[in-house]
Amino acid sequence: MPATTSPHLTYRQQPLHILYSVLFLIFWAYTGLTTPDLENWLLENTLTLSLLIFLIAFYNIFRFSDTSYTLIFLFLLLHVYGSQYQYEDNPFGEWLKGQLGFKRNHYDRLVHLGYGLLLTYPMYEALAYGFKLRPILTYLLPVELVLSSSALYELVEWIVADWVYGGKEEGMNFLGMQGDIWDAQKDIAMAFAGAVVAMLLTLAFTRQRKNWKV
Repeated sequence: MPATTSPHLTYRQQPLHILYSVLFLIFWAYTGLTTPDLENWLLENTLTLSLLIFLIAFYNIFRFSDTSYTLIFLFLLLHVYGSQYQYEDNPFGEWLKGQLGFKRNHYDRLVHLGYGLLLTYPMYEALAYGFKLRPILTYLLPVELVLSSSALYELVEWIVADWVYGGKEEGMNFLGMQGDIWDAQKDIAMAFAGAVVAMLLTLAFTRQRKNWKV
């Protein structure tokens, strides 16, 4: 298991995990109470709730490292902040748009990049230490999982936009396309790029750590 993992310790004995939980719940509640579009916030947070249930259910079965919990925490903050507004109206994305001269609000791209960059390493840990797969698979499968889950997410988004909003303009706003017909493909590409970078960094650090032990 990773060096920072302490599966024998209870949740109450993990101050970092408690801190992350409290900070996230406060921020989650804040975004829900201040969102101008509660329906959008609820829809966007169905996946957030699913991930939280997964982490809680498996907390005493498989314990991630503190590094992984930190990455998961950062991604959840990134995603929940995105759910506070329609993506095309996200304030940070609007600030970037003005500063860098973008033609659209790119916060949705940032979230998809963060998905690959921040969640690929926890997937690697689960495969390497939970399932104990061969090293080559522990590096390849997380990237494939990010790629396939990103495609699945785009399909789910399309279904929700079509069923909930009936294909109306509200559905297009929910998808965050902002007039880009290749929005879904670009989102998947961003997640894939983030996953590749994350695994290359993991491979480099792993090899460096082995060299230090020699």
